[in-house]
Amino acid sequence: MLKGAEHDHVLSCVRVIPDWPTPGVAFQDLSGVLEDARAFGSVVRSLRSVSGEFDVVVGIEARGFVYGSALAFDAGTGFVTMRKPGKLPRAVHSRDYDLEYGSASLEIHQDALVRGQRVVIVDDVLATGGTAAAAIDLVRRAGGEPMALSVVMEIPVLGGRAVIESLQVPVRTVFAPDLS
Repeated sequence: MLKGAEHDHVLSCVRVIPDWPTPGVAFQDLSGVLEDARAFGSVVRSLRSVSGEFDVVVGIEARGFVYGSALAFDAGTGFVTMRKPGKLPRAVHSRDYDLEYGSASLEIHQDALVRGQRVVIVDDVLATGGTAAAAIDLVRRAGGEPMALSVVMEIPVLGGRAVIESLQVPVRTVFAPDLS
C-alpha cells in the first residue's frame, strides 16, 4: 500500500466527479493518475508489491486493462482481457452483476486460462464488489485460480472488500482515500 509522499502525490491526481454517472454517485476519476508518469509508476510498482505470486493477470474492462497490462509487463507474465459483452470473438463465459448505480455484464474467453493457473485480477476501483465478484466467478469458470484481487483504489464505505473476501479471495489495495 502506498504511504507518505507517494500516497499523497497519487491521491492528488484523483478527481472527484459529483453526480456521475448518476445523481448521488461521487465518481473517483483516476484519469489523472494515468496522465502523471510519477503517479502511474508508483501505482504499478505498488500493484506488483501487493499482488503476491501469480502466473497471469486478468484485467477488467476498461481501466483494469491499463493497470493490469502494466503489471503483467512488469512481472513478465501474460495478460487476459475481461470484457463487456459482444467484444470477444471466441466462445465466452458470461456473467451479469449489479453495480452501485445499475447492472452490467462481463465476459472472458472460455480458453483464456490454463486449468489451475494462478490469476491476479486487476481493476481500478473496488466499490461494492459486484464487478470483482463477477470477475472471480468468470476466472474460476475459465479454469483459473484467483490468487488476489488487486485494485488501485478501494472505497471502504461501500463494503466491496467483505464481498470479495467472502469468496475466499484476498483484496490487495494500492490506496484507500479518506472520504469522510
